[in-house]
Amino acid sequence: MYVLGIESATPVASAAVTGGDGILAERMVRNGRTHSVNLLPMIKAVMEEAEITRADLAGIAVSVGPGSFTGLRIGMSIAKTLAQIWELPIVGVSTLDGLAHALNGHKNLVCPILNARKNELYTAVYDYSNPEQSLLMPHRAAKAWELIEILAAWQRPVTFLGDGLPVYQQQLYEGLGDLASFAPFAHTHPRGGIVAELGRTALAESRGVDPLELQPEYIRFSEAEVLWQKKQKAGG
Repeated sequence: MYVLGIESATPVASAAVTGGDGILAERMVRNGRTHSVNLLPMIKAVMEEAEITRADLAGIAVSVGPGSFTGLRIGMSIAKTLAQIWELPIVGVSTLDGLAHALNGHKNLVCPILNARKNELYTAVYDYSNPEQSLLMPHRAAKAWELIEILAAWQRPVTFLGDGLPVYQQQLYEGLGDLASFAPFAHTHPRGGIVAELGRTALAESRGVDPLELQPEYIRFSEAEVLWQKKQKAGG
């Protein structure tokens, strides 16, 4: 079973193909161009490098957020369009789940953090100490101090990863001390390979959906939606 994975929730665009032997081809780029420019050539390249065609694919997996509103819309639009044209099922993979999966089996709690702007981060807390992953804190937007209070109450070592680290690492360390550790820089951004891997598991469990049914996981309203609501309240 071959699966195409597409990741566009952060400034890094990524595409990959995975099969029974693991990741066959993967590309990541952060070059300042929009994902609309980068993704289609990357998708074409990884499929050629994996030596497969669309007829070989069992489905498409795409990051559904949280993350950049614009990036998610681009990635999901491309994934849904390809799935419709190629008549394939599609699977949505949480950006936070994908980040955390890179540390699957880690003895500490795993806490991915994405920079959500507005002095907030997108985050969740996972426990991989048991054979089955446990989601201890569901996906949410939070201030750094709110996350520190939650984690401090558990008094368990926690490893952070994600593109929120450059902004919040010092604050997290000051708040949690020796309970906090930080994953290597290589785990800063989500990967198309992990999206494809998690998508392959979901498709094997028949969790693929029609492309029209797939929805993004924004967690909070976009700036445009916030402004619209303000205008509606002012007018009402």
